[in-house]
Amino acid sequence: MKLISWNVNGLRAVCGKGFADIFAGFDADFVCLQETKLQAGQIELEFPGYGSWWNYADKKGYSGTVIYSKLQPLSVNYGIGVDEFDHEGRVITFETEGFFLVNVYTPNSQDGLRRLDWRMAWEDAFRKYLSSLATRKSVIVCGDMNVAHEEIDLKNPSTNHFNAGFSDEERGKFSELLAAGFTDSWRLQHPCEAKYSWWSYRMAARERNVGWRIDYFLVSSDMAGRIVSTDILNEVFGSDHCPVELVI
Repeated sequence: MKLISWNVNGLRAVCGKGFADIFAGFDADFVCLQETKLQAGQIELEFPGYGSWWNYADKKGYSGTVIYSKLQPLSVNYGIGVDEFDHEGRVITFETEGFFLVNVYTPNSQDGLRRLDWRMAWEDAFRKYLSSLATRKSVIVCGDMNVAHEEIDLKNPSTNHFNAGFSDEERGKFSELLAAGFTDSWRLQHPCEAKYSWWSYRMAARERNVGWRIDYFLVSSDMAGRIVSTDILNEVFGSDHCPVELVI
C-alpha cells in the first residue's frame, strides 16, 4: 500500500502546473494534501477510482486539507474535537480496518514566534488526540508538521535556532510525540541522510538545496515493522514543498 503526502501551497495554483499528471504518476492508494487554500465548491477535482474527503478553513484562502483514497472509509472525522483548533481545516482522520490515517497541517509559529504559545497548546491537544486513537488501532500520521526535528533535518541549523520551525519548543514537542509511541518513518530507514521537503522561494533556495525536512509520515510504533520503504520526492515540482511517500 502506497501513501503520498504533499503540501501543495494552493491546490488551484498547482493544478496549473501539471497536477493531474503528477497525481496519476503517484499511483498511490492514498494521496493526502495540505494547504489547499479552498472553500467548498471552489474546485471540481476528482480522479477515477478515488473518493475525496475535504476539510476547509473558515477563513477564505487559508489552510485546508484533503484525502484522496482508493479505499472507502469506515469513518471520517474532521478536526481533533477541540473547538479552539478546529476552524482552520487542519486535520482529517480516515479510518480503515487496519489503521487510522491522520492528515495534518500543523500551524506555523510565524515570524518572531508570535504564535508559539498557540502552537504549543495545539501540540499538546494533537498529541492527546493521536494517543487516544492509538488505543483503538494503529495510526499513520502524515503532513506538513512545520518542524525540523534534528539538525540533520535542515541545511543551516545554527542560523535558524530561534526561528519558527526549529525552535527548542517546537522540536521538544515533536520529541514528546515520538516518545508517546510514534516513529518517524523516514528517519528510521535513513538515519544519517539529509534530504529536504521544503525550500523557501527566496534566494534560489531550492536550486541550491538549502532546505528543511518538515513533511513527515509517522506511524504508531506497532506499525514500524510494516514499513516497506520511504521516500522524499524532491524531483516533483509545483509547490515550495515536495511530496513524501510511505509504502507499508
